[in-house]
Amino acid sequence: MKSFSYKRVAWLLFFAYFFVLMVQITLRYIPLNSEVSFLQIKQTEVSGIKVYLPIFYIHVYSAIFVLLAGFTQFNPKVLAKYPKIHKWLGYLYAGFVLLLASPSGIFIGWFANGGLMAKTSFIILGILWFWFTLKAILFILKRKIIAHKKFMYRSFALATSAITLRLWKVILVYLFHPAPMDVYQIIAWLGWIPNLLIAEWLIKKKFIRP
Repeated sequence: MKSFSYKRVAWLLFFAYFFVLMVQITLRYIPLNSEVSFLQIKQTEVSGIKVYLPIFYIHVYSAIFVLLAGFTQFNPKVLAKYPKIHKWLGYLYAGFVLLLASPSGIFIGWFANGGLMAKTSFIILGILWFWFTLKAILFILKRKIIAHKKFMYRSFALATSAITLRLWKVILVYLFHPAPMDVYQIIAWLGWIPNLLIAEWLIKKKFIRP
């Protein structure tokens, strides 16, 4: 029992650390500034595509709420003691993903650095994220709890790609010093595929009995 608690605390600290980093990254764009951080290398899109900047801001700002709302969905205490809070935070998560974060992510993915390989990955990520989240909502509306949980695991695994993508980037640059475009091509896939594999392992462990 103690080891389980330690694991939970470790995961909480891990998530909290990278969530704070995500907040710090988001704050760089407040007030609105088109020449900071990632946008410094996207000036062609910023100046040439009128909708790029507002859609980019939608994606960046909504990601924070998606991560925070999504994380609470897997807390058994919240589910047991505060089912209404769990329900409304779940709808908040789904609403932000389906209406804001996923569509804006697909749009931004079309203009991703790293060529066709990176663009393909980000677009697939956005489409799967939308589909998994939609399926989770449809299943809970039909009272199919287990199926709902499975698709929420998959959906949130893709939501956390916002964190793991940056983590992999730091690791790859530190260890191998690849060219910038090579980094984008690698982390575009590495940022979400391992997350989804972990989600499938957890689903098998929790919901599929031998």
